[in-house]
Amino acid sequence: MSPERAGTVVQGRVAAVLPRGLFAVRTEGGKLVAGLGREAAHVVRVKPGDAVLVRLSPRDPTRGRIVGLAGPGEPPGKEDGR
Repeated sequence: MSPERAGTVVQGRVAAVLPRGLFAVRTEGGKLVAGLGREAAHVVRVKPGDAVLVRLSPRDPTRGRIVGLAGPGEPPGKEDGR
């Protein structure tokens, strides 16, 4: 796995929409994470209250990338097929 793809995946809920494509995500542990919701090829459209999967940065665990939506029955480690 490349260094940019490394990191743990956690489940959380979108708490707020921030400027420049960022989202405030509250994880299951109650921690607030700033998540980036856009990539050049893959765009994840979310709104406040959506359950999402966030891949945390290995260097800064308060930041991460939204990798997909978390369905009601999906385990936290499951991703959107990539």
